[in-house]
Amino acid sequence: MIEIVTVDAAVDWAALPPPRPPAAFRALDLRDAAGFEHGSFDGCVFLSCLLTPAQAGFLTTTGATIVRDRPDRPYTLHRRQLYSPDELFAGFDPDRADGYATTFDARVYRHWERTGRQHPPFIDESLARRLHDHSLTEALHDALAGTRPVAIMGGHGLERSAPGYAAVARIARTLTRDGYTMLSGGGPGAMEATHLGAWMAHFPDDELDAAIRVLAPRPDGAEPNREYADPDWLHRAMAVRERWPILEPTYDSIGIPTWMYGHEPPAAFATKIAKYFANSVREEGLLAVATYGVLFTRGSAGTVQEIFQEATQNHYESYGEPSPMVLIDVDYWTTTLPVWPLLGALADGRAYRALLTITDDEHEAVATIRSYEPRR
Repeated sequence: MIEIVTVDAAVDWAALPPPRPPAAFRALDLRDAAGFEHGSFDGCVFLSCLLTPAQAGFLTTTGATIVRDRPDRPYTLHRRQLYSPDELFAGFDPDRADGYATTFDARVYRHWERTGRQHPPFIDESLARRLHDHSLTEALHDALAGTRPVAIMGGHGLERSAPGYAAVARIARTLTRDGYTMLSGGGPGAMEATHLGAWMAHFPDDELDAAIRVLAPRPDGAEPNREYADPDWLHRAMAVRERWPILEPTYDSIGIPTWMYGHEPPAAFATKIAKYFANSVREEGLLAVATYGVLFTRGSAGTVQEIFQEATQNHYESYGEPSPMVLIDVDYWTTTLPVWPLLGALADGRAYRALLTITDDEHEAVATIRSYEPRR
């Protein structure tokens, strides 16, 4: 099946003599396009396309399947490309304390809560979410084609003023300049630091510390390790984006968050965002596409789960050959949460054992990623 993503290509297809090959038309405004009122459309699919009533009626009677958006649903069922931060944060008002509440991202989260969270009672809503996530997966693979993706995983509670936050940002900045595409779970803490580092790769080195000084001050009485709940969390991030703007990014980084954790705003420094409804699809997919390695910084249950999820993918080579796993903070991963001994025992005798590293040195972490090259 041909995939058509521009109106010009759609018109050219419609002008072909019969029999035309089946086509999937993706998120196009075809209301003024010629050629969609005659002929056969058997086997064709129209995904989130804008159509006139006459077009829609004719297309369905000649064999087409039409999946249309509903005006009462804030999100589009099918997207041709990943979100941008500007799309998700559209409507943000920096002059309001609750400026995030007016964004597109926040509206979708409220809709997600109102329509049943993980278990919507109506099949049209659950199907709409699955279709949305399917298109995001397609767009994510398109965005990563020809790149060298590396993910950094870690806790959402890491504060911007913490030494570990700056360390993650420096690692991400270095790897970004080396030509890697940085990925993360797309939320706050270590995830945000990943994208901040990639963002600041466009600027001189000392500007990263300056940006963190803008981000770090918290309101009086703020709860430790819940900086993402500060009312001005996004305001500070937007202030950094305004002071260090990137009009045309030299480097991309991709955040992969979920509306399951929609109470946490997504990282504002990712240049592209694949935001999912289904957390399981998002988490497995994030680790699967990080084919040049994953670095794990301090975290809790979620990060531990991701360590062994990545180990499982490497263990069975579920998505191809194994790739490096770098655990940063020796004491934390051997004593506080003793993941390292079990991970080593699990990998014993397997090819990915040689790809496991634990270190306190951010330069060694970077060198481990640099030294890996897939065999195929």
